[in-house]
Amino acid sequence: MAQYLIFLTISTSIFALFGLGLNLQWGFTGLINFGHVAFMTLGAYTTVLLTLKGVPLVLSAIIGAVIAALLGLAIGFSTLRLREDYLGIVTIGVGELIRLVVNNQDLPVGNEWRSGAFGVQSYPIPLATLAPNLFVKLLLIALLTLLAVISLWQLWRWVRFSRVSKGADSDKRVGSQQEFISRLVIGVFLALLTVAIYISGVIGLYDYSATAGLMLVSLIVLAFVFWRLEILVRSPWGRILKAIREDEEIPKALGKNVFWYKLQSLMLGGAIAGLAGAFIAWQLSAIYPNNFEPIETFNAWIIVILGGSGNNLGTILGAVLYFLYYEGTRNLDKILPLDSDRLGALRIMIIGLILMVLMIWRPQGILGKKEELTLGK
Repeated sequence: MAQYLIFLTISTSIFALFGLGLNLQWGFTGLINFGHVAFMTLGAYTTVLLTLKGVPLVLSAIIGAVIAALLGLAIGFSTLRLREDYLGIVTIGVGELIRLVVNNQDLPVGNEWRSGAFGVQSYPIPLATLAPNLFVKLLLIALLTLLAVISLWQLWRWVRFSRVSKGADSDKRVGSQQEFISRLVIGVFLALLTVAIYISGVIGLYDYSATAGLMLVSLIVLAFVFWRLEILVRSPWGRILKAIREDEEIPKALGKNVFWYKLQSLMLGGAIAGLAGAFIAWQLSAIYPNNFEPIETFNAWIIVILGGSGNNLGTILGAVLYFLYYEGTRNLDKILPLDSDRLGALRIMIIGLILMVLMIWRPQGILGKKEELTLGK
């Protein structure tokens, strides 16, 4: 059970990271990106091919993120001065183009060239060869403990700051009370999940396994990216991105270079997705072109829409809920007499129905703000 929860934690953290990149581009800047998986593909293949050439893992992942950012630069220069729908068309085309190129071209795997259709296997993975003694195990557990404590403290602050103000009028008090209750429910849910992940992580790190080590690394990177993004979107830079999302003519009138800010957002979001690509390659231990189908982009859209666009914590919540649904419906064939193809179609239909209900009940997502809604603008 602990190993299964560790696997789910890695998957959730990867797609939370992937979704954070899309949320920066669309949720905060209003850029429509239907080919987000292209950045993940470049990040994954760049990382594994460089590590097979002897480049250190950390440096390979950073270079993969830089290459993904350069893709954002190329896409941005060709589309961001045009209407926004051109960006959506170009990105979905680029995402599929990169996958097809990887599938049909020979790749430099180690000291030989191999067809991309055969994938890439047997590459180094973080902490896979580590044989820790008791001191190192306790050090890793201490890092996980620190991460869990910080997460619980931030959740407590997030819930506490939504308390009802006594000086507010009646309508504001009712709204604040409803927000406090919803935040309390979500906060308790995430706190219990944090505790469960922590216990599983401690077990996995003490009886050391490579997946437990990868879980710790992925959570640390996710926490760091989330922390820096929260600082960025609350800075003047982030406020300009929100102004561009609402009406780009206003920041233009104030003398801001809108094109340059859009380009920065597209590049940074692409770099984050490239980093997620490195982690998905490490988790899978072997990557193939069909691991990067266009459906992965729309999984990221589901995560962002579900949690609430323009809200980084909402993206993480959306990733958690998506994987709870995804894993919870995996064994529906034991209840319903369906083959694997029909079961897959049914799962997609159910999540589509959930999104339709959400769009009617709460179009801004679970944690999104209605006044910052980008859908339909």
